[in-house]
Amino acid sequence: MTIRAPAEIGMRLEEVDTPALILDLDAFEGNLKRLADAARGRVRVRAHAKTHKCPEIGKRQIAAGAVGLCCQKVSEAEAMVEGGIADVLVSNEIVGARKLARLAALAKRAHLGVCVDNADNVRELEAAMQRAGARIDVYLELETGMRRCGVAPGEPALALARAIIACPSLRFAGIHAYHGRAQHIRAVEERRAVIKNVALQVKHTKSLLQEAGIACPSVTGAGTGTFVFEMELGVWDEIQPGSYAFMDWDYARNEWAPPMPRFEHALFVLAGVMSRPGPQLAIVDAGLKASSVDSGMPAVWERPGLTFTRASDEHGWVEIAPSAAAPGLGDKLLLVPGHCDPTINLYDWYVCVRGGVVEALWPITARGALY
Repeated sequence: MTIRAPAEIGMRLEEVDTPALILDLDAFEGNLKRLADAARGRVRVRAHAKTHKCPEIGKRQIAAGAVGLCCQKVSEAEAMVEGGIADVLVSNEIVGARKLARLAALAKRAHLGVCVDNADNVRELEAAMQRAGARIDVYLELETGMRRCGVAPGEPALALARAIIACPSLRFAGIHAYHGRAQHIRAVEERRAVIKNVALQVKHTKSLLQEAGIACPSVTGAGTGTFVFEMELGVWDEIQPGSYAFMDWDYARNEWAPPMPRFEHALFVLAGVMSRPGPQLAIVDAGLKASSVDSGMPAVWERPGLTFTRASDEHGWVEIAPSAAAPGLGDKLLLVPGHCDPTINLYDWYVCVRGGVVEALWPITARGALY
């Protein structure tokens, strides 16, 4: 059952029920254009849907030039394909008979890709595709320093590529190289240095593939915090940013320098003041169930002197500086989430606003799609 939306089209922002996930359409559309302009003629864009979990947003990213979307889970990919997205890369390893059967069924309906880092997974993937009569693009995921998933660059990656091309139902599509921790390294030059090291690993592996007579159709990867460096290095054919469409408070802490595009904050949690226990404190109705705090507390938007300091399940503490304009009971505050991806996964709807008025309501179809 889909939960009732907290707003109606035509409402003013201050009339929207709280907590609500607000999307500023002007800022969002500007962010899509900035990425498209930066990437045009240099790399393909494959926007990451793990951030937004919404086919309506994916369609707008594709209209702005993206070739398709990335997902992290089969259920996310199912939601995107059901929503009309025809080209999806599951940029993750998929293990287990039930998941692989669903992946194979989906591969008969859309152009689908997946990552692997283990020969046993390759064999299981091939068997699932054969049973379904399907084919799928398969990427080597390189271990780039994350100590998470991925096959070691060089000879181990070459051996895995040979295992893939030996399978008639699998199309070897290239290399997946993404360094997630680099996205939030604050200093520009430190971020650039990490990606340069990843590029060396990719070049070495791609060279071994070529020497073995194995074509590498594509190198894909990169995120919002580093994609400019991947483009500069000329090793990647495709980039996978996700948070660029919205931006969050954690990304706002990164050092910026040209030629990086300036993305705007487009995503907010609208919170209502539910209590005023003292002159320097307001309690809002948006706590841990309304905004993820794994990357820090949300920031109060455009209200100088108001600081969101802590949260419990249903409550947020907003401290008020003596010189600040204090909010009253029932007033609405916009909060910039610390981390957009897990915050979005808490909601069923985007309340899309332009000029302070609700223009659209978009369901977050893949909310909770973790399997």
